Amino acid sequence: MTFALFDFIQQRAEIAPERCAVEHLLSGLVLNYGELNERTGRTAALLKSMGLQPGSRLVLLCRNRIEFFELLFACARLQAILVPLNWRMPASELKLLIEDCGAQMLLHGAEDTTAAKALAGEALVVVDIDATGGTGFAARRDAQQSLTGHSAWNTDDTWYLLYTSGTTGKPKAVIQTFGMAFANYVNISQGMGLRVDDTTLCFLPLFHSAGINLTALPALIMGARVLFTPGFELQQTIELLEQGRLNTFFGVPAIYQAFSLHPRFDQLDLSRVRNWACGGAAISDELLQRFAARGAQIQNGMGMTETGPTAFLMDAANASRKIGSVGKPQLLCRVRLVDPDGQDAAPGATGEVWFSGAGITPGYYQQAAATAEALPDGVWLRSGDLGRQDEDGYYYIVGRLKDMYISGGENVYAAELENHLASHPAILEAAVIGVADSKWGETGCAFVLPRPGNEAPELDELRQFLGQKLAAYKLPRHLVPVEEFPRTAAGKIQKHLLTIPKDFV
Repeated sequence: MTFALFDFIQQRAEIAPERCAVEHLLSGLVLNYGELNERTGRTAALLKSMGLQPGSRLVLLCRNRIEFFELLFACARLQAILVPLNWRMPASELKLLIEDCGAQMLLHGAEDTTAAKALAGEALVVVDIDATGGTGFAARRDAQQSLTGHSAWNTDDTWYLLYTSGTTGKPKAVIQTFGMAFANYVNISQGMGLRVDDTTLCFLPLFHSAGINLTALPALIMGARVLFTPGFELQQTIELLEQGRLNTFFGVPAIYQAFSLHPRFDQLDLSRVRNWACGGAAISDELLQRFAARGAQIQNGMGMTETGPTAFLMDAANASRKIGSVGKPQLLCRVRLVDPDGQDAAPGATGEVWFSGAGITPGYYQQAAATAEALPDGVWLRSGDLGRQDEDGYYYIVGRLKDMYISGGENVYAAELENHLASHPAILEAAVIGVADSKWGETGCAFVLPRPGNEAPELDELRQFLGQKLAAYKLPRHLVPVEEFPRTAAGKIQKHLLTIPKDFV
């Protein structure tokens, strides 16, 4: 069922125009909702004068900044489609994405001028949003009359596209609709208890669903305040926490790990933040327990770009009692656990997690085959994640289908082994993959990142440590110390980029 939503920024400007909306911590720019709405309207008018039409794709290459959301809402008013690009990619990869989505216009920040020049072509209008002077983007924007444009948005209409390769494959453009944005607003705001007087920090990259939706866009829909920083700066974030400027915080596990390693972590007053939440990748039990000991109950969650992204979120009241759980499906999300035969898994058994609801993508842009594979009946989305549900209705993600391997006829879930590896006092983080073995079929290869000041343990010592907690067939038979892991923007380890020593296979 489709229905109309109304321009969120325009509505907020009418309700409370003087309420602070956004603040850029580097430049010092502060806008209230009235000013943000006015600038959005002027941006829409400028883009229209430059030839952006309904259905046109506008690609954006920039760090986190207020203008990102001005452009996002301006595209909505013009019925155009925004396509944020990963500025970490080389121009050769970005060119393929631009061609894939058929973009007509590229806007970029000063930091990405070199890449933008390499991407320029006859069919692509290229605009530097940091260009100064009378012909610069800001001056041209401010000279426009604010445009209201299209203000009734059908929930099924495409708002923006997000390219995702996950941890294994070729990038695909995930369609993001207005209805998905609203469903995520409902799911994350009620799950975290967001309030209109909250302040949140936007530091995760805005070419990723977490950067946009956890929790910047929901905060703007709510009418709260969003602080922007070009990227994550540990010391700056520590100072914001000490100043009591943040009420809610969403981070990926790597961010929480960085907090825990800070020299002042044990003195930091974590109680000033009402809600701590985490997602994007699996967080270790050890890290959850360390924060819980300091009075910070991290609400562990799970979702995908394809789910808008909020699907699961742990409630703070039970976070310590259910360490390791991702909670329960949120208000506008339904979940099934499905066995290999396509039937619902037996109670307590492991199954693939399938999602449905208002926050689920209708598919991948111009990729019918990939859409059909992910949404075989058009209703239920196959996640590729394996999960189980306990007797209280709480869910646990036990691994990825592709991360499960069979050793000696037994299923081994990499996520379980990784969690136990992270409890070793010398290991900060671990990744496990299955490698071929002439005797067992497959066996585990553990890549381990040592804690600062530590050396990776020897394989025999590590197997002895793990043997106190795990069955023998689950123990890794290979060990590879690493200095860092290749990661996605959400902090997930890209296992397909890990190099297996030749003598292991």
